[in-house]
Amino acid sequence: MMRRPKEPEVRKNELLDAAQKLFVEKGYAKTTVTDILNVYGLSKGVFYYYFKSKEEVMDAIIQRMVDDMVVHARKIVENPDMTPPQKIFAILMGQGQSEGMIKDKENMTRQFHEVQNAEMHQKSLSLSIKNLAPVMAEILSEGNGAAAFSTDYPQETMALFLAAGQVIFDEGLFQRSSGENARYAAAFIEMMEKTLGVPPGYFNELKKKFA
Repeated sequence: MMRRPKEPEVRKNELLDAAQKLFVEKGYAKTTVTDILNVYGLSKGVFYYYFKSKEEVMDAIIQRMVDDMVVHARKIVENPDMTPPQKIFAILMGQGQSEGMIKDKENMTRQFHEVQNAEMHQKSLSLSIKNLAPVMAEILSEGNGAAAFSTDYPQETMALFLAAGQVIFDEGLFQRSSGENARYAAAFIEMMEKTLGVPPGYFNELKKKFA
């Protein structure tokens, strides 16, 4: 009996899963299209039906990771049991993601820190900021804590927080002691409080997370 062909989206995700695993194990630069195809014994025709190049595969992996981050961020924003500061902190720190997601993100981040992959790192940062900022801006909207905050630029403000947080707390870019990290965290929290026009100490509960 002839095997039923897989749905295009299923096959595409299999290719992405195989590529992501190989990028982590062998490194992006050392992984070839043939390596990716050999995982499932596929032909080059199948690969080029979905992707034009290995670079396009990496782009799709990054987009998939960002899409997952947005889904989890939206769950946090809509959680009625969390305060606005808790929501902002949870999204900035990537809380609410599954253990598998966090591990995948950490493994891929290691690849982004390779010198030859700097462009991918930039792409992952810009995509995450672009997609997460509008979701985070909803925390400042009516019925979601808006009365506590004072800013005419909610989405832009959240984009700036994301950009600053993702860069300054990136352990691949900066190696600091715990004491130095605590000072940067305090400065970051002070910046958030002043930018959002909330009283000093509004984000105090966040400081404990960095202690």
